[in-house]
Amino acid sequence: MAFKDADHAKAYWNENLSLVFKLLVVWFVVSFGCSILLVDVLNEVRFFGFKLGFWFSQQGAIYTFVVLIFVYAHKMNALDKKYGVDE
Repeated sequence: MAFKDADHAKAYWNENLSLVFKLLVVWFVVSFGCSILLVDVLNEVRFFGFKLGFWFSQQGAIYTFVVLIFVYAHKMNALDKKYGVDE
């Protein structure tokens, strides 16, 4: 990976860290917020026959994590192309 100069490298890593932080916030909200904090409110709703709070704690956080992996890969490919460090 070769950047044009140190400014490009710093800008690249700043955008990378920003993306990682945003995705971690989404994962935290889904896994902690929906599974623990809002479980009583969500349990009033049924999803495929299960209480929604239970579903989030058992399945939803995992599905969200897998989706976030694909989002991260897609966004990083675009970021690599933007800074000319793609393969």
